[in-house]
Amino acid sequence: MIPVPSNVRVWLAVGRTDMRRGMNGLALLVQQGLGRDPHAGDLFAFRGCRGDLLKIIWHDGVGMSLYAKRLERGRFIWPSPTDGIVAITSAQLAYMLDGIDWRNPQSTWRPVAAG
Repeated sequence: MIPVPSNVRVWLAVGRTDMRRGMNGLALLVQQGLGRDPHAGDLFAFRGCRGDLLKIIWHDGVGMSLYAKRLERGRFIWPSPTDGIVAITSAQLAYMLDGIDWRNPQSTWRPVAAG
């Protein structure tokens, strides 16, 4: 579990990213490709071409962290490449990391009566 404070902005770098890139390569992509500051405290997520691997970089004020998650089955739901960069909430990121469609999470069941 990534210890993300609720006030951190989460950015999805749409399209495909070369997953051979490490922390420095992804930070450079944020700075040059997305036009954002990778050291501002925002969280940046990248998805590989197969869609089952996600890398996240985050500078927490002390140092840069690199997180990776691979789904054993399925793919991460990702915006289309025409959207550029997309901002989501930390709650939507939690859905995404669990393999749930973050755009429209559905409740599985709600009780109708208390007894």
